[in-house]
Amino acid sequence: MFEVKYSKFLTVLLVIIIIAIIGLVGYLGYSFYKNYNLKKDADESVSTFIEEAGDNKNNNDGEGGSIGNSINASEASSSNSEHKYKGFNYIGSIEIPKTDVKYFVLETPPSEKKLDTAVVALYPENKALNTPGNIVIQGHNYRNGTFFSDNKKLTNGDKIYITDLEGNRITYEIYNTFLTLKNDTSFYNRDTDGKREITLSSCTDASDDQRIIVEAREVE
Repeated sequence: MFEVKYSKFLTVLLVIIIIAIIGLVGYLGYSFYKNYNLKKDADESVSTFIEEAGDNKNNNDGEGGSIGNSINASEASSSNSEHKYKGFNYIGSIEIPKTDVKYFVLETPPSEKKLDTAVVALYPENKALNTPGNIVIQGHNYRNGTFFSDNKKLTNGDKIYITDLEGNRITYEIYNTFLTLKNDTSFYNRDTDGKREITLSSCTDASDDQRIIVEAREVE
């Protein structure tokens, strides 16, 4: 009798283990599929934007010159209403070849839904990309290769490409990376000597209370 009960117990336990394994494999498979589609959709959408923005810039240049980086905040806000990705206004795109990043930069302020969709301009508000000064861009670290998950791999000398709504594609070079606490904003409004700079901000792998900061300046 004992052996029969023990055998039934082992059978039930085995079934539970098999179901758990199937569930885990299904979850991992779904996560991989979801992340793959997210990156694929973002890559294709951004590539189309960059191509069309470049064409528009060339057309404007041929008609007496593009306004380029002289676009101001109100003009940027007006332009954003015509540029949407999954329901959110974007102000341009970011590419980081080393970490296979290619996403739209959504306009500030950040929100969870925005950060689940792309990366977001954090500071300052209503400032167009590729303009003098420092622009902070925030992205999630899901530790799965999406968004800014691999920013820890970036080092001095790596390139970042920013394309704005005017079709300007500017190359930035990383010159500094460091860790700080999430409430530290001391580096936001820094003196760039009139140059164009960007700062990337994301959580670290170790803690959501820490931030990995990547600073880059325009390549002249």
